[in-house]
Formats: sequence, structure tokens, C-alpha cells
Amino acid sequence: MIRKTYISAIVVLMTTFAYAGGYRVALQGQKQLGMGHTGVAVINSAEAVFFNPGGLSFMDKKVTLSAGVSPTFSHIHFQNSEYGWSTKSDNPVATPFNVYAAVKLNDWMSAGIGVYTPYGSGVEYPDNWEGSHLVNNIELSAIYIKPVVSFKITDKLSIGGGPILAIGSVNFNRNIDRSTTNASGERANVTIDDSGVVAWGYSLGLAFRPIEDLTLGFTYKSEMKMKAEDGKADFRNVPSTAPGVYDGVTFDATLPLPAELAVGASYTINEKWLVAFDYNRVYWDAYESLNVYFSNGTESHNPRNYKNSSVYRFGLQYMASERFTIRGGYYFDESPVQAGYFAPETPRNDSNNFTGGLTFQVSERFAIDAAFLFVHFDEVDASYDHYQENGQNVPFGGTYKNNAFIPSIGVSYGF
Repeated sequence: MIRKTYISAIVVLMTTFAYAGGYRVALQGQKQLGMGHTGVAVINSAEAVFFNPGGLSFMDKKVTLSAGVSPTFSHIHFQNSEYGWSTKSDNPVATPFNVYAAVKLNDWMSAGIGVYTPYGSGVEYPDNWEGSHLVNNIELSAIYIKPVVSFKITDKLSIGGGPILAIGSVNFNRNIDRSTTNASGERANVTIDDSGVVAWGYSLGLAFRPIEDLTLGFTYKSEMKMKAEDGKADFRNVPSTAPGVYDGVTFDATLPLPAELAVGASYTINEKWLVAFDYNRVYWDAYESLNVYFSNGTESHNPRNYKNSSVYRFGLQYMASERFTIRGGYYFDESPVQAGYFAPETPRNDSNNFTGGLTFQVSERFAIDAAFLFVHFDEVDASYDHYQENGQNVPFGGTYKNNAFIPSIGVSYGF
């Protein structure tokens, strides 16, 4: 039993790493966030380093810079009326950030670099709540570093791309099962704190302007593999009847971050109005199973069977004056989690997402960008059916209600 409990603790850790991707929050640029996070075919700032590196060669300024931060306030309410359970999370405020720079080297070549946080979340439930055998609290983050180059093939066509370096970290705590305590009655738990997990990938982009007012875009981000090696766990309140079992064991595991394809279009209706649409396809089917290998020779193979998912984005921009630009948007984000795999680490169902924003042009070169995102996840009755105890699956489920409000502020500079 002890050996199986240890395995399940590590498995849940790696599941939360996967949920960090499943809980992708679109916060990679303040201008584009205000427009529903459209941007594959909207080329108006250094944010194009993230949204479409192929479009950099269409920038009309020699140097462009942008930076911003997006404090994230999220809430989760879980209840199970059959057992009389009701729990609310007290989630820490996360602060995803983005920094981009781009320079036009000549008439046909541009370059840029971005540092941003596309994955990450924090969830904190009360200690020893009903689902504490799955999670008490977790903090996840991943920082991406992305240098790119862009080449203008013709006056209407530009391509670009470059490598991506991802650096991830996780701090995670859960009780090792539903009942084990030490002699003082304190619940046995495990904390895993790991950092410096590295993965490499690449991105490609294309921008095409068949006519002056219409821009079409295409981007592809490759699958990336996060490899945890010699991971360590700190077990507390373990019964004295299990001496040494939890000491000095390490693990290795590999987890894919899925490839993503995006296509988009923007159209300038007139000198004041611009409309945009993006479609994103995320290839979550790469996450078929989680396999964990321990230094004591034990292996754990755990099917996940995620499904591919889509995001549909709409954005609108209105230039109210020379100083003020107003934006609005909406997107629908499908969940990749299938029935029976819904866990409370970062619970997410299909979501409706509403955005707005504005830019205040302080001077010819300097501007302040503000935006907000409200995320409303559909209420869902769901369960996680793959937690094992005493050789049997023990489902855990109920009704989840959750949402997030995210204000975002940034600055941009160009000349």
C-alpha cells in the first residue's frame, strides 16, 4: 500500500504540470488581449513576436518595444450535495508578464525577442479538505524565451520563426491518501518543489496581405517535452511503521506540451475600425499517457487520453482619436479534458471569455496599454476516476464553479 501511495503522489504532481497547459491563460500582450487575444493577423506592436513572427517585416517602425503584467484573480467553488461537501479555494494572485522587442534591420529582414509566461496557475484549498488526497495547494509557472527573425519575401508576403526555450517550476502539496496519519493524528502529506525543468521547441509564422486592408496569418508552435530528472519529494507526518520507505527515492518523467496551429484574418473597415478573427487548434492528443520511472526500479503507467481542442477568437478595434484607441473581444475556449479525468488541481471546463482594453498615446513614441479579461467556466458536474487506493480506483467528483478576473497593464514604445 505504501509503495502504491508513493507512486500516486508523484503521478498527481505530473498531472498538475499537464493541467498547467490545460489551463493556458491568454495573456501574452495587452493590445491583443483587449481584442479577444487575436493577433495572428494583427500587426501593430512588438507583440507580433508572440502572435506571428512572420508579420514583423510588415511593421512600419524601425524599433518597437512592449512590456506588461496581468495580475490574475481566480476563484473555485466545489460542492458535492450527496456527501454535503462545500469548499472554496483561496488562490494566490498570479502575475503573468510579457516583454517584447523588435527591430527592422533593413527593408526585407526584421528580428525580435520575447520573454513571456504562457503556462502557469496557482490553486490553494483549505488543508485536509475533501479532495486533499489529490491536492492541497499548487503553484506552477513556465517562462518562455523566444528569439525570432522575419523575412519579407514580396511586398505582400512575409515569413518568420525561431527557437523557443521553456523553463518551468512547480511547488505542490497533497495528502498521500485519504486517511493516513502519524501518531499525533496529523495527516501524512508530500510537498514537491522542483525548478529548472527545460524544454526546447520552435515557432513558424506567415503573414500575407493580398490587398491593403486585409491581412491573413498563420502560425505553428511545435510540441515541447518537459523532462523531470531526479525529482525529489518531501514527505511529512509519515507513520513510524514505514521507516525508510519515503527516503531518498527519485523519479524521472517526460510530459509533452502540445503543438498548436493558429490561423487568423484582420480587416481594416475604414480609418477608424478594424476587425479580427483567430482560430487556434491545440493538439492535446499528444498526451496519451503519463509514464513515471523511479530510482528503485518501480514504473507507473497512467493513461490520460486528452483530446484536441479549439479556441475561437473575435476582436474589434476603434481609433476614437489620435490619442485613444478602444478595443473589445470575445473567445470561446474548449477544454481538452475528457469525462473521468476532471481533477481539482486547476479545474477547467469549456469557457466563455470577455475582453476589453484601450491605448492612451502619451506621445508620438510612448503609449500606455490597458486591458482586462473575464473568464467564465461553464459549471460542470465531473469526476476524477483514476486515483488508486488499495488497488482500486476511487472516484472523486462533484460540481465545480469557477471564474477569473484579470486586469492587465503595459507600455509600448516605438520609433
